[in-house]
Amino acid sequence: MSSAREPILILAPMAGITDWPFRLLCKRQGADELVTEMISAMGLIQAPRSSRTYQQLLETQPEETPIYAQVFGHEPGYLADAASRLSDMDAFSGIDLNAGCPAPKVTGSGSGSSLMKDIRLSETILRALRRATSKRLSVKFRLGWDDDSRNALDYARMCEAAGAEQICVHARTRMQQYAGKADWGAVGEIKQAVNIPVILNGDIFTPQDAKNALLKTGADGLAMGRGALGNPWLFGRIKRVLAGEEDSPPTAREIIDTALTHLALMARFKGEERAVIEMRKHLSWYLRGSRGAAQARTRINTAGSMEELADILKGQLLVHENEGIR
Repeated sequence: MSSAREPILILAPMAGITDWPFRLLCKRQGADELVTEMISAMGLIQAPRSSRTYQQLLETQPEETPIYAQVFGHEPGYLADAASRLSDMDAFSGIDLNAGCPAPKVTGSGSGSSLMKDIRLSETILRALRRATSKRLSVKFRLGWDDDSRNALDYARMCEAAGAEQICVHARTRMQQYAGKADWGAVGEIKQAVNIPVILNGDIFTPQDAKNALLKTGADGLAMGRGALGNPWLFGRIKRVLAGEEDSPPTAREIIDTALTHLALMARFKGEERAVIEMRKHLSWYLRGSRGAAQARTRINTAGSMEELADILKGQLLVHENEGIR
């Protein structure tokens, strides 16, 4: 990919977080690409088509484009079948293989970042996926299982040879989880070793982080996960700073209005009762760093209705009117 192109900004997939209401808000604020929450290949194939869980995982909105379906698993047959089924859905522009999730319930079955311990199996899986879809195939992985087995360079070369058209590297090992500092330099080495787009993931919380990471690595793009929590504006802010403009964080009113929109979208998606529960974490993230946030979080976590949550948010706006919340 030519370095003259603007970097791709991606909302990184996060289980239980990046459903369509949140993805939609990030898209509206400048995210170039979206990825679904992790979809179990075996679960997708074995679950009845009427399964509400999988209906929700696969639900998208027309505005979400391009969006890629992320699958996880360790059995080539199930993964290929899942990729084929997902590729038949017009909503998805491609398939993304998760080889980076560090969660024990995922790695314990040999999936997620456990795949990095078996490059041959990973290659078999990728070649099966490549045969199963004509759409874009990408892979997300880490630097390795631990510091004694950092094999991301070999893994990246394997991905390219097996037919992957884009890779996203979380610049930590599996054993690090999300602790310590992301090793951006290691991603820069991977960028020099392959000819397909390389996306950097890890420790991008501000526009300056994005600028520094791109300069250090030469990456073709950035994937933001934790940095986007309660902060869908991050994508647009990065674009403005990279274009030489001044950074412009959201105002208190913009934050509260977006939180209220998110609440309404979630109610539309999962119903009001479930939305109240699901939105507790999101609303706490929106208010993070603001005056009175701790007290507001306590009230949010005990609120029992949409109206209560909306009143709490509006109360925060009154407290912070004409102030930046961050």
